[in-house]
Amino acid sequence: MPRMPLPHHHRLSRDTQRLAKLAQSLALSGSRLEDIYWENLLGAQLSRLLQGKKNQAIEHALDYLLANNVNAYEILIEQAETHSESATLLADEQAYDILLFAAPAVVWTRYQLPAQYSLRHNLSAIEQQLKTHILAPAAKLALLDELVSFDQMPQTFHDTWAWTHRLGQKALGQKAEACEIRSIPSNEGMLADARFVVGAVAVPKGQPLFLWQSDDTAAVTREQCLENWTQASAATITPMFTGCSIEYLLPDAYYINSREADRRIRPLALKAAVTWLQTVARLPGDELRATIAACGDNVIEEYRVGFSTQHSNDIIYGSIWPVLSKEESVADSINAEQADIPDEIAALLNEMGVVDVRRLSGLYAVEFCDDCGAPYFPNPLGEMLHPELPEEIDLDPVHLH
Repeated sequence: MPRMPLPHHHRLSRDTQRLAKLAQSLALSGSRLEDIYWENLLGAQLSRLLQGKKNQAIEHALDYLLANNVNAYEILIEQAETHSESATLLADEQAYDILLFAAPAVVWTRYQLPAQYSLRHNLSAIEQQLKTHILAPAAKLALLDELVSFDQMPQTFHDTWAWTHRLGQKALGQKAEACEIRSIPSNEGMLADARFVVGAVAVPKGQPLFLWQSDDTAAVTREQCLENWTQASAATITPMFTGCSIEYLLPDAYYINSREADRRIRPLALKAAVTWLQTVARLPGDELRATIAACGDNVIEEYRVGFSTQHSNDIIYGSIWPVLSKEESVADSINAEQADIPDEIAALLNEMGVVDVRRLSGLYAVEFCDDCGAPYFPNPLGEMLHPELPEEIDLDPVHLH
């Protein structure tokens, strides 16, 4: 999914200027009728840019507005997401509403995540589960044939737009290009991740997409849909994650569920790291020391937690806590009172028995190893180091797959 853009200073193109102007005009609107006027113009501009693969113009407008008009920034990013994850397509002279959706599975383990995520053998069963427990009766459906990770999902608004249209055409029985799914490096050493069933739902224009949209007093609720989906997924998806704890989220629109999965996985990734150190590496909490550092260029992009022992400043392991909103990113990394994320991280570490938790002031660069690409993590001295387990500790996680 597109990450929150960071402010840059560059000359704005004509397309970028128009986008920014329309978003600012909508932010100043004083009535619903005026809202509709500006929304239509903004939507037309976004659709033209997305169809023309001019994603950079959208990103530059977001960069500019984030630095100059936060209200307009929020409007533009919401509209960009809406116009890339939804569409209207024609089939047999009937207009259809198309929505790209995601059904996340948030997973963590003390052993090793699986390497294969193909859904080919279970695709028909998953489609039927979605039609039975999630989608409205008139809905048509098309799915990707594998569970995908954050790194394999669209990284730009245009990429999302392309997936929406291609899967939407497939759902309507039309000829469509295949969605490009990038291969990713081995997840060796990863202990927590989110994997997504991704697809498109198509319904006659104006019709409900999901079961819970019915206004019948006996209609199924979101909570019931999630319970039914979780139970059904136990037979098709859970067996792929032997030795893992798994949490299913309610299938919903692509962007909102991408963010929700990102939010859910943060504490789980930290919990998985500490659990692995305490069990596989046999380092109890009172022998561990955790150091928290805010990292980014101009604003906080993520917090990195480096783990060392009480007897050394060498980093033996690390965990990343990504920042997901502008409110989190613009917090003053020097003044601890203005940011509560480190307190949340520290509280979670304390609950797991790690009592020696330190926080570094300032903003550190987002550094990675040039050789292997591994992220660097902070030690108590303020140094960003490559994580290396002591030789006497068995580095290899247990494989159950």
